[in-house]
Amino acid sequence: MARPDGTEPTPSADPAAGPHHGGEAGPTMPKHLPPAQTWRRARSRGTKRALFVSSPIGLGHAQRDVAIAKELRALVPEIEIDWLAQHPVTRVLEANGERIHPASAHLAGESPHIESWMGAEHELDVFEAIRDMDEILLANFHVFHDVANEGHYDVWVGDEAWEVDYYLHENPELKTAPFAWLTDFVGYLPMVGGERGRQAHVTADYNAEMIIQVERFRRVRDAAIYIGEHADIVPDRFGPDLPAIRAWVPEHYDLNGYIRYFDPADLGDRATLRARFGFDEGERVLVAAVGGTSVGVSLLRRIVTSYPAMREAVPNLRLVVVCGPRIDPGRLPRMPGVEYLGYVHDLFEMLAAADAAMVQGGLSTTMELVATGTPFLYFPLTHHFEQNRHVAHRLERYGVPSWARVAYADARPETLATRLGKVFAEPPRYREVAAGGARRAAERIAALL
Repeated sequence: MARPDGTEPTPSADPAAGPHHGGEAGPTMPKHLPPAQTWRRARSRGTKRALFVSSPIGLGHAQRDVAIAKELRALVPEIEIDWLAQHPVTRVLEANGERIHPASAHLAGESPHIESWMGAEHELDVFEAIRDMDEILLANFHVFHDVANEGHYDVWVGDEAWEVDYYLHENPELKTAPFAWLTDFVGYLPMVGGERGRQAHVTADYNAEMIIQVERFRRVRDAAIYIGEHADIVPDRFGPDLPAIRAWVPEHYDLNGYIRYFDPADLGDRATLRARFGFDEGERVLVAAVGGTSVGVSLLRRIVTSYPAMREAVPNLRLVVVCGPRIDPGRLPRMPGVEYLGYVHDLFEMLAAADAAMVQGGLSTTMELVATGTPFLYFPLTHHFEQNRHVAHRLERYGVPSWARVAYADARPETLATRLGKVFAEPPRYREVAAGGARRAAERIAALL
């Protein structure tokens, strides 16, 4: 039997082999077996330990995982939590005082890889980018495997940690602790070539592989948590002759509801909140933000160059551009009336204080805006199946109007000015984002201990 690193063990004599006390020849141990291994089981310790792995593609995973970790500490007060994380997730974790495992420095960068797949402006075929990152995911799984083995953790928590989930299903014998898997979408969907094109065939093939893995090795996921409700699941199929996603997910996941990692009521008086950010009473503040990667730089540039037209349509308009942790504000044009910020911790507070927002199509930021009731326009990345299919479906359910979704090709100054004017003239009313999601997820994880 090959070891996890692919090498074959060296046969050795078994000292236990040989005659029994009665003098008869005893059984001979097979020569091909690796030497016996012993380790201290996690359950033998009084203190419980958890290892969290959050996807670095965006900051929302880290925000909701920190909320889950806080609830988990309330349920299991003595628990120790380590994070295997890379930039930009580490910015969120450091700001929240979380403990980052030193081996995180050995992780191969996933955000730079995704950014390298940017095509034309604001265009990212994220499915193809994921297909092209096997070496990165495998390398990062090896780091995880070493950390997990050496740390003797009581539970592993993976929030869209694709490398952990995939390679555990490929090598279920490597699983030595309960594993909780979290995601807010299930199923690759084609964005290029239509429903009969090459990508439709390949996404269906990937989905079929996942379904076979999960059905064959259900024991790998001790908890599978879908971060949403039944109606949030897209009404598509995994592919021709494959199950409907909305029917399959409830049979294989706990439907947790959305994880709202802040309470809008705790933000306090809006006038006080605006004053804290320096927003004057007589101005209308527009915040533009594109999340934790640099793929939104073209959108920010388009918004900035459209500012004069927008200000003509909306007098007293002030534009605040949040570049995030991976965009250099120096890459954007200077313009009077526009200010630039880098990474803003707990950006939802600023979004709640703003009068409107323009954002990319990521789920976390758009749901922050829904939760705070701030009207917004969103711009899904071209060919990004999650933003264009999964996220757009969920936002529609929460009452985000169809005109709030803007294709990048249509994001010209006159269009943005008209749409922004509509935002102020017809502010939408969103469905309430229910609380309790982080607690429910933490309870499910605590049950594994």
